[in-house]
Amino acid sequence: MGADARDRVGTIDARLGRHAGTSATPPPDVVAECVERALDEDLRPDGDLTAGLLPEGVVVTAGIGARSAGVLAGSDCATEAFRQVDPDIRVAWRRADGDPLDSGEVIATVTGPLASVLTAERTALNFVSHLSGIATLVARWVDVAGDGAVVWDTRKTTPGLRVLEKAAVRSGGGANHRANLSEWVMIKDNHLFGTDMVSAVNEARSLWPGRIVHVECDDIDQVGLALEAGADAILLDNMAPDEVRECVDLVGKQEGKRPLLEASGGITLDVLADYAATGVDCISSGVLTNSAPTLDVGLDMGPDLEGLSE
Repeated sequence: MGADARDRVGTIDARLGRHAGTSATPPPDVVAECVERALDEDLRPDGDLTAGLLPEGVVVTAGIGARSAGVLAGSDCATEAFRQVDPDIRVAWRRADGDPLDSGEVIATVTGPLASVLTAERTALNFVSHLSGIATLVARWVDVAGDGAVVWDTRKTTPGLRVLEKAAVRSGGGANHRANLSEWVMIKDNHLFGTDMVSAVNEARSLWPGRIVHVECDDIDQVGLALEAGADAILLDNMAPDEVRECVDLVGKQEGKRPLLEASGGITLDVLADYAATGVDCISSGVLTNSAPTLDVGLDMGPDLEGLSE
């Protein structure tokens, strides 16, 4: 089931034109925009006042270190933060996004004017800490799910940072659900006021032919309706593992194209393996992006770091 699940997710990515769907690297223009906003909130209106106390002409080499084990994400954002503050700062990464990190290792060196390095420090570390925290949590979910199911994110992201957080999910080995409301049609229970599921799917097909139509189902009877309507994907919402398995069996009996099956709602790491064993294609959770603890990273300077950037 694992390979079939990945194939079905890959089919959706292909239909969406997600050529970078497996890349951990977010688009450079989004990185630049997010970093600019972050620096703006840190430096308006008068810049880094404390940096004005530092001597001019002092060039330092500092190390970005992982103070706990995890998975790296957000390196492009950190590099961009240093670049926007001072193009003379050089950042040399010893690990790439998606790489595992050991506690205590130096993952990058930063060389440049002392004042500029310290001005950019917190913004750069905030991005790495937050995004690496997401990648680290996702990697734990992926490890527990094993070959049973693909781990999917949701739209429960930090406003303005969704593209970066979804890239961090990919760094952790997960995959991306829809990016926004215009990427595909997703019909939930609140969308069925004044209509029914089959009619809603048919209307979606009429308005947006060729678009993915995803339907939320609360029980196996609704799954039957979703199959009748020809939905491309079915969300099994707030079902116990035995209920999910029953729905998987029902869908497996259908002739022709099989819709993608997603389980979501109340799924935690403690019960993840039970859901992954049901045969469902994807397991999604907002926890991955809205509740991931940050990864502890820091920037340190000292004589032992000299030459590490060579």
